[in-house]
Amino acid sequence: MKQHLRSLIAATFLVLGTFSMHAQVATKPTITLELAKKIAAKASAEAAKNKWNVVIAVLDDGGNLIYLEKMDGTQIGSIEVAQKKASTAIKFKRPSKVFEDGVAGGRNVLLALPGALPVEGGLPLVVDSHYIGAIGVSGVTSAQDGQIAAAGVTALTSP
Repeated sequence: MKQHLRSLIAATFLVLGTFSMHAQVATKPTITLELAKKIAAKASAEAAKNKWNVVIAVLDDGGNLIYLEKMDGTQIGSIEVAQKKASTAIKFKRPSKVFEDGVAGGRNVLLALPGALPVEGGLPLVVDSHYIGAIGVSGVTSAQDGQIAAAGVTALTSP
């Protein structure tokens, strides 16, 4: 009986071995540390031009922190807020301002969305229709944070 079972298992492996099994692996653009630094540099330049002290967070498409910059004089509370704005943007594939506008328009149910921070300043990073990550900025007004984040996004299309 055991011999018969061993023969059956061996035959199964032989048959399976004759089939060509190729896993299909998806390829997509991804954010590198170098690109994250370029994005942050563009955002930082916009903040410095306006004499605004902020925290800039760049996350990958899984919501993992790739790069964080805290400008001198920025309140430490903005470290977590910048990351949460970026996390909102990548998790929901839309600017965090969409949620701020929704709440301002009376859609208070948006406050119950897990992981959503309804405050402007988080933008998704999109390359060739692929969401590669997000940038989040915190430290000044929401509109100013959004302006700085938008400057960072330009790194995807400019040298």
